[in-house]
Amino acid sequence: MSAFDYICEQFQHVTKLMNNEILNRAADNIRILSASMVEKAKSGHPGGAMGGADFINLLYTEFLNYDPKDPRWINRDRFFMDPGHMSPMLYSQLHMLGHYSMEDLKNFRQWGSPTPGHPEVDLDRGVENTSGPLGQGHAMAVGAAIAERFLVARFGEWMAHKTYAFISDGGIQEEISQGAGRIAGHLGLGNLIMFYDANDIQLSTEVDEVTSEDVAKKYEAWNWHVVTVEGNNVEALREALVAANADDRPSLIIGKTIMGKGAVTAEGESFERKVSTHGQPLTAAGASLDKTIENLGGDAANPFVVFEDVAAFYAKVLEEKADYASEKKAAQAEWAKAHPELAAKLEQFFSGEATAINWESIEQKQGVATRAASATVLGHLAENVENMIVSSADLSNSDKTDGFLKKTTVLKKGDFSGAFLQAGVCEFTMAVIANGIALHGGVQVAVATFFVFSDYMKPAFRLSALMGLPVKYIWTHDAFRVGEDGPTHQPIEQEAQIRLMEKLKNHHGDMSLLALRPADADETTVAWKMAMENTKTPTALIFSRQNIKSQVSYTEALGAERGAYIVKDVENPDVILVASGSEVATLADGAGKLEADGLKVRIVSAPSEGLFRTQDKAYQQAVLPTNVPTFGMTAGLPVTLEGLVGPFGKVFGLDHFGYSAPAGVLDEKFGFTGENVVKQVTEYLAEVKA
Repeated sequence: MSAFDYICEQFQHVTKLMNNEILNRAADNIRILSASMVEKAKSGHPGGAMGGADFINLLYTEFLNYDPKDPRWINRDRFFMDPGHMSPMLYSQLHMLGHYSMEDLKNFRQWGSPTPGHPEVDLDRGVENTSGPLGQGHAMAVGAAIAERFLVARFGEWMAHKTYAFISDGGIQEEISQGAGRIAGHLGLGNLIMFYDANDIQLSTEVDEVTSEDVAKKYEAWNWHVVTVEGNNVEALREALVAANADDRPSLIIGKTIMGKGAVTAEGESFERKVSTHGQPLTAAGASLDKTIENLGGDAANPFVVFEDVAAFYAKVLEEKADYASEKKAAQAEWAKAHPELAAKLEQFFSGEATAINWESIEQKQGVATRAASATVLGHLAENVENMIVSSADLSNSDKTDGFLKKTTVLKKGDFSGAFLQAGVCEFTMAVIANGIALHGGVQVAVATFFVFSDYMKPAFRLSALMGLPVKYIWTHDAFRVGEDGPTHQPIEQEAQIRLMEKLKNHHGDMSLLALRPADADETTVAWKMAMENTKTPTALIFSRQNIKSQVSYTEALGAERGAYIVKDVENPDVILVASGSEVATLADGAGKLEADGLKVRIVSAPSEGLFRTQDKAYQQAVLPTNVPTFGMTAGLPVTLEGLVGPFGKVFGLDHFGYSAPAGVLDEKFGFTGENVVKQVTEYLAEVKA
């Protein structure tokens, strides 16, 4: 080695040591802020936040690429938080970037504060995802990594960026981690880097009391790059992140961190690695906040402060991040100048606006199952919506998402030119990945399975609703008419559960979820139109397995855009029949017989009660006047339609699970026939007259 090389090596070594010193001090500053936030709120989780501070601080200063002045920059690296209870760490870190004020930190967990107990997506403040239910945050990161590869395949590696995730012991144990790990490894997502905060402490126990699995070997079996390091050692973390960024596989950095790092008692003795610091303020756990702050280099009398040297360090970091982002944006501008059509397309993808579709041009076969009608629409979307990913949980030939697949190819390792994700049998994971795709931006997404399996997906579509993500949920085999498969596969209570979500408003005052159960083929086209134009909330599309006699034309079916509309009308009706899905056809069959008996019958299709109730009162009264006897029929629980028939109406539904038998037999046995409609309505009207 020459003298010059030696001098350069020593200079780099000394510089790194100096940088490590300020990084350690900044991490201690984050620990102080985190512990103080929890103490002031008298609620929260300080221990994990104190242990994870070294990683997040290093990530945001040396590895994560972002624009401090433009948090929505489309080519930023993403950071997805899984353990939402460690929010004090995230808020403290983002305070260093100027996204939260010190007052925001002081008002942690308080009414009206932007610092809730578990983070809620807020891109302008740098929060990429709502987290809390363990396991979902890192699966969203898998989705974001898929979206990035999908877009790079269409626009070029110039827009490549990384997705980082932070997971804890609890998230690793949640079952969803199995699906997320398998899919990320199978797809070779080398743009995904996950830090596992392995402090060996859980809320009520130590980790070795609940598991003895070898996490590293598990992820290696999924074809991940895995390294285990001291999680509070900056140098070890840096080396691990450098190696992860250089690998073409998804990476897992297992950081053996110290729960409650820096915590001490009133006597100055260490209070680290204590289960009690996980879920309560340090003083309630038995430590001393004042002594802990002093131990970490702060002023116990004034804990809510950023050290002067840390502030100066971060000012320099933010300048460097802004310069990097400026260079990348300049390169994008040059690319856009050379590729104006692609640039316009990229802008449209990230606009969040619905793609223009000629819906009326979609020709539907009449009298088919609505899942088949959905397949026709999906085939059209595959050819006309270039930024859409559709996924199925190993049911594409049955939920008919193969209508989309036939016009594209499957996403695979090294080739994301296709647009179909074969997720395998993991409904929950698939749905959360869809949330991550939607959060990334630039890509529309739909996921499919049988309606009865929507139970597996509830935590995911609840977060879709909370975050206002326009994920499309395709649920087929919508009723007991699944038949021979028996009660395990026959949804009964599922629609009632979904309809409850329609009654909830999100934080913007909108319906949290739009649920649509179309009555026939053309109404299916309109339902898809509504779903694709709904860019603010998730949409549930509920389709039949069995064929349904067509009731309306496409033009007539546009009435569904108001939630409920008149399918067949008559002046001054004696009775109104209302339903959604295939029961509309059953009512129509019965209506003919009732009319032969001299009754005047109106039929109403109500694919979405929630949407109908957002219409003006005059329209609601015109469709379902409260002074006319109203009869509803549903293949689920009667409560599904009780809000539409009014207090004096009647709903014929089910009060039991299904049975294994052919669909036609079940219709007869359960009373879903035109003949029984006549019987039920006649009895109902007799009761009304009495």
